[in-house]
Amino acid sequence: MKQSVVVLTSAAVLLVSGCMVGPKYARPSAPSSSSFKETAQWQPADGWKVAEPQDVVPRDKWWQLYGDSKLNELEEQVDSSNQTLKIAEANFSQARAAIRFSRSALAPTVAVAPSLSSVRDSANEPYIPSALANNGTGDLSLPVDLSYEVDLWGWIRRSITAAKEQAQASDADLETVRLSLHAEVAIDYFEVRSADAQKRLLDDTVKAYSEALELTKNRFEGGVAPKADVAEAETQLNTTRVQASEIMVQRAQYEHALAILLGNPPAGFSLAATPLKIQSPALPVVPVGLPAQLLERRPDVAAVERRMAAANEQIGIAKAAYYPTFSIEAVAGLEGNAFSNWFTWPSRFWAVGGSLSETLFDAGRRRATDEAARAGYDAKVANYRQTVLNAYQQVEDNLVALHILNTESDQQHVATAFAEESLQLSQNRYAGGLDTYLQVVIWQTAALTNERNDIDIMRRRLEANVLLIKALGGSWDTTQLPKV
Repeated sequence: MKQSVVVLTSAAVLLVSGCMVGPKYARPSAPSSSSFKETAQWQPADGWKVAEPQDVVPRDKWWQLYGDSKLNELEEQVDSSNQTLKIAEANFSQARAAIRFSRSALAPTVAVAPSLSSVRDSANEPYIPSALANNGTGDLSLPVDLSYEVDLWGWIRRSITAAKEQAQASDADLETVRLSLHAEVAIDYFEVRSADAQKRLLDDTVKAYSEALELTKNRFEGGVAPKADVAEAETQLNTTRVQASEIMVQRAQYEHALAILLGNPPAGFSLAATPLKIQSPALPVVPVGLPAQLLERRPDVAAVERRMAAANEQIGIAKAAYYPTFSIEAVAGLEGNAFSNWFTWPSRFWAVGGSLSETLFDAGRRRATDEAARAGYDAKVANYRQTVLNAYQQVEDNLVALHILNTESDQQHVATAFAEESLQLSQNRYAGGLDTYLQVVIWQTAALTNERNDIDIMRRRLEANVLLIKALGGSWDTTQLPKV
């Protein structure tokens, strides 16, 4: 008997290291190019540069590049307070637990089921011979059961590998959410600061228009200007007041958005007004590498690649269902009819054996499962390639936006300066009686429009800069994936 146990154990050890059916994973090719189109077409402008080996974005805290202490303070609150991030963290913890669940199949299942029973037989039963009549029997049992399915074809090992890859994908999802949230905080912050700059400009303009209205009223009362000039000045002033009020709606909405991103109710969060600087923008220079490097820097690309690898494992698991399964069963324990002999050596019992099973007919169920797994893998490959293409587009979009906005900003500064000069000249000519007030209104509108455009272009440049950092993956790369 001992020899049989040794043989079975040896066979089990050999079978555990059995073969693994199904395809071996290799990352499929993805669309690529030798360089980004916009880095080759344009000369590097404010906001980006061609990356050199020593160029890196500060790890984990890229927003410090903007040199804004208040922005840094807000960004530091995201990881500890944002509820969307906590959901992603919980999903990652769940994925890690799934690894332990899959790994448990490599070990045997051991169960214990102690039992105590007593049966009293009737003394009037027709015992033959009657001397066998008794008042009852008892049974005390302490069995330990062991069951183990040998991973002959690798489906358990593939399940573990798939769970690990899913956990890595979940971690990459977490980093994608983290990157998106930090970028959104920066963008909303710059929106608030832009609204502050717009509000200050409009308030200053309201003050200037009020003074112009007083001058027009004085000229009207002196008989120098017609009543129409006063009406035009009143219209211009009140229109600008409406714009000053309207900009506060946008500011409040972005402030509320910041509060939610930081895990606060809007009622408990406020941001003091600090207008955005226009003439001296703190645009950090973002190093841009090669398209091939983007595959290692984008957490969303890493997530879909890991899920693609997990889908490949599902093909192997489906393939293993075509082959027979081998299980080992064993039971051992103590059994007696009284407490006095329950734990004695003669009360021992044991049994061990193995079973082999194979499905002969399932009406195409295994084939359907195999085809579904292969189709799922093909879908993951297509999703991977599309995600890579989307990543390239986002980088290219923000590179060209930064370049053109940089040029547009210079052009806008010139246009604003000329509009302000023309406004001053028209006001002087009106004061001298050479122009009607309509000319003043025209240049007031032109000057205000250009001044507001100056602020808006600066906001768009900052946002494009943030989006470029996000498109490049921030400071993340695939080396940060957990070794689960």
